[in-house]
Amino acid sequence: MNVIDLTGKRALVTGGSRGIGAAIATALAENGADVAFTYRSSPDKALAVAKSIEGTGRRARAIQADSANPEAIARAVDEAVAALGGLDILVNSAAIAHSGLIADLDLKAYQTLMDTNVRAPVLFAKAVIPHLSEGGRIISIGSGLAERVPFPGVTAYAMTKSALVSFTRGLSRELGPKGITVNLVNPGSTDTDANPADGPAGDFQRSMTSLGRFAQPREIANAVVFLASAAASMVTGATLTADGGALA
Repeated sequence: MNVIDLTGKRALVTGGSRGIGAAIATALAENGADVAFTYRSSPDKALAVAKSIEGTGRRARAIQADSANPEAIARAVDEAVAALGGLDILVNSAAIAHSGLIADLDLKAYQTLMDTNVRAPVLFAKAVIPHLSEGGRIISIGSGLAERVPFPGVTAYAMTKSALVSFTRGLSRELGPKGITVNLVNPGSTDTDANPADGPAGDFQRSMTSLGRFAQPREIANAVVFLASAAASMVTGATLTADGGALA
């Protein structure tokens, strides 16, 4: 039996139109899952991801939704359930970055950061849980900065990712009796539009890793596919770090 086979599974990926989220949505489909995903803007990128999913022979649904908006979250889950006929997997990938010192913190920007990076995963999980049955999966995308903050200016962002560690552990206790697993993937530096490997901080970030390179989005997606599969049936409340050895 191929324990990585996701045939018949139905997934919702938040923030699935670009970067790591797009790679996750596509990888889930390539392994057999039907996939709905949310996007905040850039409908052209969302359409391209949907076509990529459909190219694997799986169903796709792109749903415009701002993760900072609780009403949009509830609507997105309802639309995903209606489009796919139910849900088996939730991947909380949507997030926004933030840089700056706490002494200079803008309250409005801070609130949007917290709403998107912390409140949204909680609300997506709350809305999806009633649709999950035994074998269901909730997977969130965090950051290596949750474990170590090696430079100033990312304190608030790192704090939001640390919150996902406790969220994952606690929710695993709540859902374990139902046979639903809850896990976290903490990527390190990953080559995306938001943090390109050839950017001004690229050499510094590479220098902190054991492998001496950035991850590709698909490498993070592979970790998610594993956790979504039957191969990870005994893994819950765990953090899978995919950072090229930055925390070694």
